Amino acid sequence: MERRDKINYYLDIAEAVTQRCTCLRRKYGAIIVRNDEVISTGYAGAPRGRKNCTDLGYCIRAARKIPRGERYELCRSVHAEANAIISASRQEMLGATLYLVGKEADTGEYVENANSCPMCKRQIINAGIETVIIRDTKDSYRIIPVDSWISDDDSLQEQFGY
Repeated sequence: MERRDKINYYLDIAEAVTQRCTCLRRKYGAIIVRNDEVISTGYAGAPRGRKNCTDLGYCIRAARKIPRGERYELCRSVHAEANAIISASRQEMLGATLYLVGKEADTGEYVENANSCPMCKRQIINAGIETVIIRDTKDSYRIIPVDSWISDDDSLQEQFGY
């Protein structure tokens, strides 16, 4: 049996974390790894004590037909990346890698062109995470240096239309 490469090994763990997700649209799982040690995990779900979309039986963004990537302030969930960051100390995250997997809730397919939302990108930057690796297929992924999110500030493009 061939040994799984390390990046896909960590992405497989992040994919397992998606099974705890309570979002009705997309299931995201994230893990933060530093020096080959898993620091924390996170999945998308409502804040502690609040009802999840799976409990309510509906998604407000889906009910309002809000397209992907828009109006995240209406979402009940704390995103997977944010939950992983909340569960770790900044000292542990400095120079770490965040592994992210997104799957469509209705089909189980990988989310096409998955990426962190603008708010999660800001949190990842401030946490001191160095690299984000996002799964595209069972064996392929993208490696994103977090510094690129600093130099290519998409919040300016969104706000001013550049």
